[in-house]
Amino acid sequence: MVSLTVYDGATTIGGTKIYVEEKDEGIFLDFGMNFAKYQEFFQEFLFERAARGIYDLINLNLIPKLNIYREDLITSDLPIKEYPELKVKAVLLSHAHLDHCGNIGILKPTIPIVASPTTICILKVLRDITTMPHIGSEIAYYSPRGAIDDAGLVLKAGGEDYVGRSFYCNAEHLDPLKTFISELPGTPSKRRKQLNAGQLCNLNEIKLPFEIEDYEVDHSIFGATAYILRGDLTLAYTGDFRLHGKNAPKSKLFVDKAKDASILIIEGTRVERSDINESEETVFQNCLKVVQESKKLIIADFSARNFERFETFKTIAEKTGRQLVVTAKDIYMLHGIECADGTCRIKDVSVYNELRAKRDKWETDVVKDTLNTKYVNHDEIAKNPEQYILCFSLFDLKHLLDIHPQGGIYIYSASEAFSEEQEFDFRRLWKWLKFFNFEIIGFEMKPNENELQPVFTRGYHASGHASKSDLEKTIATIDPDHIVPVHTINAQWFKDHFEKTIIPKEGEKLNF
Repeated sequence: MVSLTVYDGATTIGGTKIYVEEKDEGIFLDFGMNFAKYQEFFQEFLFERAARGIYDLINLNLIPKLNIYREDLITSDLPIKEYPELKVKAVLLSHAHLDHCGNIGILKPTIPIVASPTTICILKVLRDITTMPHIGSEIAYYSPRGAIDDAGLVLKAGGEDYVGRSFYCNAEHLDPLKTFISELPGTPSKRRKQLNAGQLCNLNEIKLPFEIEDYEVDHSIFGATAYILRGDLTLAYTGDFRLHGKNAPKSKLFVDKAKDASILIIEGTRVERSDINESEETVFQNCLKVVQESKKLIIADFSARNFERFETFKTIAEKTGRQLVVTAKDIYMLHGIECADGTCRIKDVSVYNELRAKRDKWETDVVKDTLNTKYVNHDEIAKNPEQYILCFSLFDLKHLLDIHPQGGIYIYSASEAFSEEQEFDFRRLWKWLKFFNFEIIGFEMKPNENELQPVFTRGYHASGHASKSDLEKTIATIDPDHIVPVHTINAQWFKDHFEKTIIPKEGEKLNF
């Protein structure tokens, strides 16, 4: 008998935590941060108290009440032993977006992660470049905490070395990957904490309750993976996927291989939205036309870690004779991915030279010295703005105060706003762009009940998720006995269209 429990993400887009069990042992499919729930309690300057470990998260029901978490995050007033203790053998991680991985860092260090080589490297980069991470996002390695008061109520990271988590993946060559995830960036120093790395092994070296097949699928981030679990029954999990990107054939291969699955766990991000025919090729052609027709500075704004969109704008820069300029974090991320797949993507790409008092080791010792990356100063861009495409987001627009552009073109090539907080960010973004007299492509601000709200222009962004028609095609092709929708706010759509649908309730065990 196979049982399935959706501990989180049954009624929200993100926060996915699915436990699949057979013979009293199981695995988690993802263990993400539920931003929808977090935002009900926290905001930019109001967040969980790190000194209280997981106490706040447990008491606000932001993580399931289970006895599966790191001991160094448990305060003395948290009755952790009263909670169910699952025999978790691994987390099968679909991809490196925080709504799927952002709570893995609080799990016991004995629980390894199964992921693609690219996802593993992205997790390592994210940990390297984040100075104050949420405790749950300390995934690749973490700093052990200990009680600093007699009552055991206050926890703090001490001077102990970092502890790395163990990873399993299917990779032809593990050496560059192993070197990258086993070392801290920069020159080793006795005064710095070291990294006690976990294991890195091939997937076939770990014993799990199920036979695991992993398939790369198309999504807005490299390294996205779908899984097929074979035991008493066969279960397929899509993770986040799409059928309209450059790597659509890989998604279709997974769908074909999953035809014998009895249970299909499928994402439903876009069932609430209109079915639009979109593709990365459409985005490329539309953005290329905008750049070709402009003689001004171009700012391209696309989702963090959307590397396919990065490659789109890199090609546009090459075709229009412009220099693509990214942030140092972008270059370090691309370097990390190269350690996974051996593909260099930073050739002919420059880094914007921020005016900063201090730079981190990953930038000075890796981006600047080891990679010999070309840096571009604000005054160089100011002299010849028509020669550049800047890959900036809202959080980088402050650098325009140094560049002083005389107008320009801003291309918004990311997802739409779906919350009040995101709409507020767009009002801020609009203020910055109007201040510098930029023409905005991709959205406009229109009044609605005395507030300006963004209205988005189609054709400048392709979603990372499958459309309704593609979800229907996927289900029809696999033809499972049971359909379990997750990562959606409208599971009823599946029930209305497919009688085999089981709408999960959070924390309820489904037996098959």
